[in-house]
Amino acid sequence: MQKFKFSSLFSRKSTQRERRARPRRDIPQGASILIVDDSRTIQFTLKKMLEQGGYTILLADDGTQAIDMAKQHDPDLILMDVIMPGINGFRATRLLNNDEQTAGIPIIMMSSDEQAMQEFWVNKIGAKDFLNKPFVRAQLFQKIEKFLRVKMVA
Repeated sequence: MQKFKFSSLFSRKSTQRERRARPRRDIPQGASILIVDDSRTIQFTLKKMLEQGGYTILLADDGTQAIDMAKQHDPDLILMDVIMPGINGFRATRLLNNDEQTAGIPIIMMSSDEQAMQEFWVNKIGAKDFLNKPFVRAQLFQKIEKFLRVKMVA
């Protein structure tokens, strides 16, 4: 059996020095991001990367917890896994988009399932974008910054 490597979860295209030295443009320091994933490994890794980028991080293990936290904390953006126990990411996204209190929060869906149908359903239920796991760090920050800039302008 092949040994699992934690570092293989996220691919890297640039060196550590370059990616950490690049300033986050036009994003308010401490913008909050809710990470919704049932995997503690994904939560930990995303939390660490995003905190290094100057973001405030909230964590939820499933869709029910995500809905409650979104209503309570009003995050600037949500990273939502698709497949979770209880309320899955699709249903949680629909519920958040249909609630007046949380409808304005941009949601980026994440999944390791590369089926094109998921991207179709992401757009149909109101998520702003889709991110395949494993993902490139620069791609993650690019998508987050794009939606946070739009939210700041609005």
